Amino acid sequence: MTQKSSSGRSLTVRIKTSRGRTVSSQRWLARQLNDPYVQKAKKAGYRSRAAYKLSEIDDKFRILKPGAHVVDLGAAPGGWTQVALERVGSKGLVVGIDLMAMEPLMGAHLICGDFFEAEIMGELKRELMGMAHVVLSDMAAPSTGHPQTDHIRIMALAEEAFDFAQQVLVQGGSFIAKVLRGGTEKDLLVLLKRHFEKVTHFKPPASRSDSAEIYVVALGYRS
Repeated sequence: MTQKSSSGRSLTVRIKTSRGRTVSSQRWLARQLNDPYVQKAKKAGYRSRAAYKLSEIDDKFRILKPGAHVVDLGAAPGGWTQVALERVGSKGLVVGIDLMAMEPLMGAHLICGDFFEAEIMGELKRELMGMAHVVLSDMAAPSTGHPQTDHIRIMALAEEAFDFAQQVLVQGGSFIAKVLRGGTEKDLLVLLKRHFEKVTHFKPPASRSDSAEIYVVALGYRS
């Protein structure tokens, strides 16, 4: 946590004890404590700092329009779902899904399960009333510590998210997915350009500068 001294200078919070923690967990905790987006999220009532990533994406591309139907893949703990609810308003519809159970969010329908299972897919489509204007994916597989493996795994998730999006997106709809820099994200861009009017990469300011994550933004779906 960064605080202001009486002279106005920023003070960095240091961890008082490392007992029982690995070096990597100490670094993670220190980064969390000194991350301004973590503090902003707590004050604003967001469940994760990732909420600001979606806010910044939407500020730039204006995809979460009032009344829109939105699917949030890999929604836990719910930060993106919260932002989507705020921006589509009471006339919109937000469905969040994750393999992990989530605490309820007023106004959202939350599903625990795998969106590729027939039963879960059926529930998703029923809740959406058969259509979505926006499909969001902030999914990421647990890190292995091996960059190439992590890259391949997250790209596979992005491709699966797009496969799902093709089943529910309306004409003119939007698709947002997290990817990692590493080369094969260009292959996904080529694929998406066949089905969307505009496709680009965007790294929101809330995404840590030392992270390889970026987001692919695809607008104007055409089947």
